[in-house]
Amino acid sequence: MDDAKASRAVELHIHGKTRLFDVDDPVLPDWVKDGALGSGGYPYKKKVKDEDYLKELAPLQAELVKVQFWLQATGKRVLSLFEGRDAAGKGGAIAATSAHMNPRLARAVALTKPTEREQGQWYFQRYVAQFPTAGEFVLFDRSWYNRAGVEPVMGFCTDEQYEHFLKQTPLIENIIVNEGIFFFKFYLDIGREMQLKRFHDRRFDPRAIWKLSSMDIAALGKWKDYSEKRDRMLKETHTDYAPWTVVRANDKRRARLNLIRHILMTLDYDGKDKAAVGEIDEKIVGSGPHFLS
Repeated sequence: MDDAKASRAVELHIHGKTRLFDVDDPVLPDWVKDGALGSGGYPYKKKVKDEDYLKELAPLQAELVKVQFWLQATGKRVLSLFEGRDAAGKGGAIAATSAHMNPRLARAVALTKPTEREQGQWYFQRYVAQFPTAGEFVLFDRSWYNRAGVEPVMGFCTDEQYEHFLKQTPLIENIIVNEGIFFFKFYLDIGREMQLKRFHDRRFDPRAIWKLSSMDIAALGKWKDYSEKRDRMLKETHTDYAPWTVVRANDKRRARLNLIRHILMTLDYDGKDKAAVGEIDEKIVGSGPHFLS
């Protein structure tokens, strides 16, 4: 094992056992492969089949096009945040949601780390600049909630900044809702073995390797820290007016279907086909911090 490879091997403590995980080893360990889908208490033993997924997804995406026509006609606005651990499926969920909407009015926002100028601004300022105008549907791939997770875990903010954020955020989100914006907050939750499997998949897929960063590897040993920050974030910022919708996302397809259903069931848009929307799987989607307890 050369030095570069050795630096990527991480000793993990999982279910009372010490495991060595090397993302550069082309052979995925059996304990990851066999435990991935059921990790984190996931309630299903099988994933949704591809043909079933596509059959269910098409009418949901057609309903989202209706939503877009409704937004254009009324000038209403939708703002949706997608949060979760690395490899939770945020980008894929955003892509499935917006795939058939007019890209001029349905924007995905994925901000890079703040510039020197932005570091001197009010923390929320660069996010507010991306908020929807009349008729827009904006989807944030990560958001201001970086300060509730990755920043405190990785030491990118002070304890004082972290605590201030948790106190200030419900106030800001109250303003968003009172402004008349339809506001969704999704937390996509995955199990530990599933995250490892997805990292490994990215490592050996030349189309997706760009998604695996050094930050991902550095965070592998901080699962407990991220879990603690997740739990506190959900507890402190889940409100009646801006609730967290938690989605169990070990199966990306099942997660996307139910996430889109939640959006469609919440919005009172013209021409809604309730049969096409269907019913939400309550084993997959829940509200607030207690859903994961």
